[in-house]
Amino acid sequence: MKFSLNWLREFVDLPPSVDALAELLTLAGVEIEGIEKRGADFEKVVVAQIKESKQHPNADRLSVCVVDDGSGTPRQIVCGAKNYKVGDKVPLALPGAELPGDLKIKASKLRGVESEGMLCSARELGIAEDAAGLLILSPEARIGTPIGTLFPADTIFDVEITPNRGDLLSHLGLAREISALVGQPLRSPIAKTSRVAPTLQTGGVMISAERECPFYSARRIENITVGPSPEWLRAKIESVGIRSINNVVDITNFVMLELGQPLHAFDADKLEGAINVRLAQADEKFLALDGKTYSLRATDLVVGDQKCAVAIAGVMGGEETGVTATTKNVLLESAYFRPETVRKTARELNLPSDSSYRFERGIDPGMTMRASERAANFIHEIANGVPIKETDIAGDLPNSPPDVRLRSGRADKILGVHLEASRMDEILTRFGLVKSGEESWTIPSFRRDLAREEDLIEEIVRVHGIDNIKATDRTRSTPLSAADHAYDFEAELRQQMIAAGLNEVRTSRLIPRALIGSGFSERAAHLRNPLNEDHVALRPSLIAGLLDVVGRNLRAGMSSIALFELGRVFDSETAIEEQRLALVLTGARTNTPDWRGEPKRRFDVFDVKGVIDSIAVSCRRDYAKTSHPSLALAAQINLNAKPAGIFGQLARSLANGLDATSGIFVAEFKLDAILAGRSSTKRFAEIDKFPSVTRDIAMIAPDQLAHAEITRVIGSPKEPLLASIDLFDLFTGSAENAVGAGRKSVAYSLTYRSNNRTLTNDEVNAAHGRIRERLRTELGVELREQ
Repeated sequence: MKFSLNWLREFVDLPPSVDALAELLTLAGVEIEGIEKRGADFEKVVVAQIKESKQHPNADRLSVCVVDDGSGTPRQIVCGAKNYKVGDKVPLALPGAELPGDLKIKASKLRGVESEGMLCSARELGIAEDAAGLLILSPEARIGTPIGTLFPADTIFDVEITPNRGDLLSHLGLAREISALVGQPLRSPIAKTSRVAPTLQTGGVMISAERECPFYSARRIENITVGPSPEWLRAKIESVGIRSINNVVDITNFVMLELGQPLHAFDADKLEGAINVRLAQADEKFLALDGKTYSLRATDLVVGDQKCAVAIAGVMGGEETGVTATTKNVLLESAYFRPETVRKTARELNLPSDSSYRFERGIDPGMTMRASERAANFIHEIANGVPIKETDIAGDLPNSPPDVRLRSGRADKILGVHLEASRMDEILTRFGLVKSGEESWTIPSFRRDLAREEDLIEEIVRVHGIDNIKATDRTRSTPLSAADHAYDFEAELRQQMIAAGLNEVRTSRLIPRALIGSGFSERAAHLRNPLNEDHVALRPSLIAGLLDVVGRNLRAGMSSIALFELGRVFDSETAIEEQRLALVLTGARTNTPDWRGEPKRRFDVFDVKGVIDSIAVSCRRDYAKTSHPSLALAAQINLNAKPAGIFGQLARSLANGLDATSGIFVAEFKLDAILAGRSSTKRFAEIDKFPSVTRDIAMIAPDQLAHAEITRVIGSPKEPLLASIDLFDLFTGSAENAVGAGRKSVAYSLTYRSNNRTLTNDEVNAAHGRIRERLRTELGVELREQ
């Protein structure tokens, strides 16, 4: 939101410099996104009045104007704008003037006609973004007056307001914050008694949707004169980016910018019957002030008369009941709408507005009727309106926030410094809080974000200054925690997956409505207030998101895809949130033939199993056949005898839906199961000092004889000199070769080593001979001579 420093100075004395104010707000947690200089204090730019206007003889889009600039000599100006009429007063840049953008004005000929200056738009003067035509000045502006007297120099702050600080969305709100931070008194614009104080009555309006709209008021103002706004009003709202429309609409915008309460003025003569705040009918059509027709849902809140909806509550009014130049009587709305209701409607309709921006963040209920009174006063003064004393209301404003406890000892403990109780009381009083007990504070209606003790302590430290609290050197070392081990494990796991040839992706934790109930998303946790249809539920599995990525890559022409993701999933039935790893493989395992000239091999289920085995080496692993509605071939992953996940091949129907030309293999399992099997203590072994000796054993064995059985016999009983066993050759026999059908040839390399001496040939031969004998007698294999 944009704030005018000239406007803020009306409410509080500001720090001496712009930089000091920006630093004050930034350190207090109010982010300044930009600082802009505004104003029209230019030399040789004056107020002029158009006396004559005629078509340019050589250009259809240009006009030739004769203007009075107060010098006594009429000037001829060539102009391209069309929004003026004879008699209007406009800014005139005389020859020699310099405007923003390094624009230098000089007398020249335009299409053969002399032009002695330039008539200016608001954008050309740098005072607004509106470039629709000339800046039409107030009829009261004096001819020949320097334009700087109408638009004095100003500084505009572009401030980013956090969602919990809706109280700062007005000039009074930010001034109140500055007042508390610097200790200067606040000059409130609503301190004076209203000249048109209302008498409240019920019956003229009704609320059918009380949960969405707790309170609504409507004040009738008659016999108004709609016209241009006075220069001071127009200058104020345009300085912060609001386009001037007419005096009534500008007043409602002015009060919103000043006090933070959105208002809306209806043409009362275009309403039929009493006002009813209700939910829209399904597919009800609404023509908004932006000229677009919107199709409403049954959850959208509207303000209606007895015929149709006349406003989308808290968002935008209707075109058919808006204030125009012919309006004589208005109905001034001031209401309290629930933030979540306005937010949802504005998001779903893609219809943000200055009004919805404030209602979404929560307005001050205590300002609802006071803002209505202030707007009625201005309409009375500026538009000659006569406010009816009776104001129709319905519902009740929300209750004041509950009192919050503050203990001085608790504050000292959290801040790490001692602050006197009187100092804390002074600071909280500045922010509008009232002490209601020895340790209790009453919270003002505009600060509903203060709900607990820590919130009050935060307010105290914002004034005291975080830089005034010295850092404490508590320790120079911090022991590793479970979170540290988990982080290190995930970083190591990522490196392992990348080394295995997989690429990491990250998908959204929120899934679209189209995925719910299909594939791997049956147990999704639905959001109560989703932002859009693509983010309506929390994912129960990583695989659905990965398959979406696979589909996009396949359609883009990728022939080999190997992906993994580390992320959290959410189970709606068990209410469990956990970290998982998922991977998906499809297409060619390699993009080129191998060194033997073999064609490209495609991924299969054993590639998935190989990745799982490589990262779960610290766990006891086994796999059990299972079933899954989305998998044609499925196996359960058991780690340390506990179910940890599932892997397999995607069902053909789902694969075809992704335009896959080969099998898609997936896996997903819990990281906690792997992490639980890891030891946080690293073990170090001394580097071997003595050389090793290698011997090979080759044998012919039955096909059914498992590798695990062979290594068991080799290593049991344990040979003290045997250091390692490695399988290096496997050849399957057939009826046509020497090995024979039903048999295989296997060969192992055995490494022998001693930690305290160099082995002799006789020692190695003796140990090797014992192993060969056990293989022959226990397994009945046929040893091949080396």
